[in-house]
Amino acid sequence: MAISPELAASYRSLPADRRRAIAETASPALRTELVAIERDMALRRSPGSMARLLTDGREMQAEHLDLIDQAFARIAAGESIRLLLTMPPRHGKSRRAARWAPLWYLMQRPDHRVMIASYSADLADDHGRWIRDAITAWGEQIGVTLHPGSKAANRFDLLGHEGGLVCAGVGGGLTGKGAHLAVVDDPIKDDQEAQSPTMRKRLWEWWQSVLLTRIEPGGSVIVIQTRWSEDDLAGRILASETAEDWITINLPAVADSPDDALGRKVGEPLWPARYGRKALAKIRRAVGERVWWSLFQQQPRPQEGGVWQRSWIDQNRITAVQFAGLDLARVVVAVDPAGGESLVGDETGVVGVALGYDDHLYVLEDRSANMGANDWGLTACRLALELRADAVVVESNYGGDMAKQVVTQAWEQLVRDGQTRGMLMPMILEVTAKIGKRLRAEPIAQLYEQGRVHHVGQHPVMEGQMVTWVAGMDSPDRMDAVVHGLTELADPDQLSVLPKDLDDGRMAGRR
Repeated sequence: MAISPELAASYRSLPADRRRAIAETASPALRTELVAIERDMALRRSPGSMARLLTDGREMQAEHLDLIDQAFARIAAGESIRLLLTMPPRHGKSRRAARWAPLWYLMQRPDHRVMIASYSADLADDHGRWIRDAITAWGEQIGVTLHPGSKAANRFDLLGHEGGLVCAGVGGGLTGKGAHLAVVDDPIKDDQEAQSPTMRKRLWEWWQSVLLTRIEPGGSVIVIQTRWSEDDLAGRILASETAEDWITINLPAVADSPDDALGRKVGEPLWPARYGRKALAKIRRAVGERVWWSLFQQQPRPQEGGVWQRSWIDQNRITAVQFAGLDLARVVVAVDPAGGESLVGDETGVVGVALGYDDHLYVLEDRSANMGANDWGLTACRLALELRADAVVVESNYGGDMAKQVVTQAWEQLVRDGQTRGMLMPMILEVTAKIGKRLRAEPIAQLYEQGRVHHVGQHPVMEGQMVTWVAGMDSPDRMDAVVHGLTELADPDQLSVLPKDLDDGRMAGRR
């Protein structure tokens, strides 16, 4: 006798260990029915689970693809979301988001309509054709069937249900019924299109006047793309008034932040089983820095070459062990407070740099972050204590005496807390930048080119900002802080103007 729907539903609700125990003691006939239930549960668990089952395990799976699965699961469960997911090419995003996941969603919600849009009608139709053929091949297993009179690759309906699929290229029409779910996958074809103001404007107008107007009340939108330009679709969404309505997941090919969406450590690849460190390094050399930071790291930059070259940093990098054997003449902490000339984020740049008796310069630490005045003052002073810095160099263009006051008050607080251990407060050297950023940066970049500047260890965020910055862009605060600090130390007149009889401990601890 077949298991009743009530018992089947009860079985589905049990944890895996309980279901396993029941199956082990079940009769052969009951076990056959339980196997069928388990298979159906696996099909419905997630797009990735369905893909593995229907391809006998051949379909690839990875943690970043799980994020796509989770988004579709939330929508299938009835949640209305706006998701922007940016990730590098050749990492499976289109196959999962524009093929397997819509197929899975239609199995879950056969009365819903799905829209898929890509940069061209041909690509969108390819996605639709794949989903249509998948239903033809596996429809009996997933419980959906094509309507006999509606089987076109770019538009089809499901037999016995209100749902179906429509596909279109960006810029094309999406007439007819609305959509409960719209998936925009790779809305930009190539770099030429991304750099065209006309094409970017056309895409945005289509987005606003066509796609968004077709979403049913309570419907969801997923945009999955590789970043091409600061003004691409993702960039405009993030800069729009509705940006706070979007869930944003950024997945660089190589993790560059401790706040990585997957919890990766800085430097870890996104898909190590497919693209390990060596493979990504080879890709980086092949495509160049601008393409690497845009398409692979999701940090788009203009086409022009930067002031710094990556090789100048990489070829002169040293380890902490190598640095430990050096004799230092000076160490300073440099600060570029947020809210100044830069419009790139709201970070305060806080870095530690040193000058060796070998006349070489060393970048030691990057403690930059989004901080208020009190926090950056404490961060700078604590770093000065840690490095035994003789000075704190502060950009004061936009704060006047406030910058000096922030550092002084922070040091006094550390004294009260007993953290200074008798060390006297470093000198506070205020920087008033009277020349343009390129003129400030170029002399320091020349020192990098000459091999006189060494980064101790890895500083991926700061280095990424440096090598992708070009004149005309707002410069990021981490980079500005490095320039301030190294300019202070590189000035050949600096040591000569210091008091000859410094005996207050500021220079103590130099190796």
